[in-house]
Amino acid sequence: MAAKWDFWIDRGGTFTDVIGRDPQGELHPRKLLSENPEAYADAAIQGIRDLLGVGPGTAIPSGRIGDIKMGTTVATNALLERKGDRVLLLITKGFRDALRIAYQARPDIFAKEIILPEQLYERVIEIDERVLADGSVERLLDIAACRPAIEQAKADGIDAVAIVFMHAWKYPDHEKAVAKVCRKIGFAQVSVSHEVSPLIKLVGRGDTTVVDSYLSPILSRYVQRVAGELGAARESDQTPRLMFMMSSGGLTAADMFQGKDALLSGPAGGVVGMVETAKLAGFDKVIGFDMGGTSTDVAHYDGEYERAFDTEVAGVRVRAPMMRIHTVAAGGGSVLHYEAGRFRAGPDSAGANPGPAAYRRGGPLAVTDANVMLGKLQPDFFPAIFGPGQDQPLDVETVRTKFAALAAEIGDGRSPEAVAEGFVTIAVENMANAIKKISVQRGYDVTEYLLNCFGGAGGQHACLVADALGMEAVLIHPFSGLLSAYGIGLASVFASRQQALLKPLAEESRTEIAGLIATLKKAVIAELAVQGIAEDAVAAKPVLHIRYDGTDTTLPVNFESDSIFQAKRDFEIAHKAQFGFVYDD
Repeated sequence: MAAKWDFWIDRGGTFTDVIGRDPQGELHPRKLLSENPEAYADAAIQGIRDLLGVGPGTAIPSGRIGDIKMGTTVATNALLERKGDRVLLLITKGFRDALRIAYQARPDIFAKEIILPEQLYERVIEIDERVLADGSVERLLDIAACRPAIEQAKADGIDAVAIVFMHAWKYPDHEKAVAKVCRKIGFAQVSVSHEVSPLIKLVGRGDTTVVDSYLSPILSRYVQRVAGELGAARESDQTPRLMFMMSSGGLTAADMFQGKDALLSGPAGGVVGMVETAKLAGFDKVIGFDMGGTSTDVAHYDGEYERAFDTEVAGVRVRAPMMRIHTVAAGGGSVLHYEAGRFRAGPDSAGANPGPAAYRRGGPLAVTDANVMLGKLQPDFFPAIFGPGQDQPLDVETVRTKFAALAAEIGDGRSPEAVAEGFVTIAVENMANAIKKISVQRGYDVTEYLLNCFGGAGGQHACLVADALGMEAVLIHPFSGLLSAYGIGLASVFASRQQALLKPLAEESRTEIAGLIATLKKAVIAELAVQGIAEDAVAAKPVLHIRYDGTDTTLPVNFESDSIFQAKRDFEIAHKAQFGFVYDD
């Protein structure tokens, strides 16, 4: 068998990073603008073409490609811009507004006008059924009565459906029956809550199911397009193996990639990259600082990957294992504003199109331009990929003119350079605060950590951010501009299952816990087996989510020791660290 190329790709909001590993094992980096409609349809495919030396219009020789590992922001962007598919929600009668009302949380307690986030589903049909918490059926499911309304929704062009019934995490029979009907009627995407998120609480389970049905169709269209161009859709030994990065930091086969697992697909690669490169440099306590074009992602690592199971992304609650990453809207493309006597950087971004003023597309002044103005970004060392022919350097003149005009508008005698410096200081403060949120506010002493700095704009601000936080060590990897792509290349294939079990943490619950772990492990191993991974190559790790009776906050505790006593002790240590107290009894 001839040696093949492997590709590791991270498609971000502004830039797409591609690392190709040639048959000799050499790595070849490539950076392209994510959106450049005049030049190419899809940046990832174009990057592969460039590295293989295949001209436009020529078919990509799929026989030369081995593995393609990819992280993508397609799902995240669709959620942020509310551009997912039209969704029909089927829910137990009497609960049609349960997901809209949700927990009545008020993030801004003094807001006079509370603007609820736009719901992802377009239409609700209440299904006449009700199972009680103990499993007894109060109202039998009447499928015939609800079928016409479901058929009408399909006829109106809605093609995705989310099914969420009360207590279905434990008693899923009614959901299964309705899902069967929906598949018969011909819905392309059917997300069922007991499969997507079999956890207690209607709102979290419902939101996750709706997100899944809202984003999965978009993802599957994107995956099919990529697979089609690369010849990965045809089954044979010669076709490339296409894998996608999940929010949890693991890879999965393209055809198993689901909407709920895709929200942090790109940034999760960065976390794996930051940890692996820091380990090679001899550090085991790391703060990752990933500053890209649109936003900055920060993450914390202290010997264990931190995963959150209950996350809010773009105003939507999602329950799926995700790397714990905190994002702030301060990137290289964050637009600079001067209004009412104060400077502001972001939260809006100039993106890739038009991009910052220096990108020769008539964009506004952004953080990148401030660094050009201060001479921290030298056009000679920056890729010359601008202008109509994609061969011109950064446009320094426009930046100088715009900053001079802004300094004149401010009119307090500050030079254009001083104005640029002021904006950079504000952006740095935003990023330092984001790092405090994941470290200092959770009881970690940030001065003992390494700042692993990556992303296209990270290096320009690394020392300033480290100074603002009192950190002493900064690591900039040779691949720091493409570390997310590098991390995706280093990641392993991953599968996870969750299931709720409401039982006291005591010896008498032990057999049930063991039984459930065995069932879930079987499902995980089966999912990996389909992707060609032998059972003896699988490392499994059971995690219990434990809470005090009567409280709402669960903490994840490793249960590899299989000891209830140990789990209890670990829970108390974690509870004390996070909340500062433990109960005696």
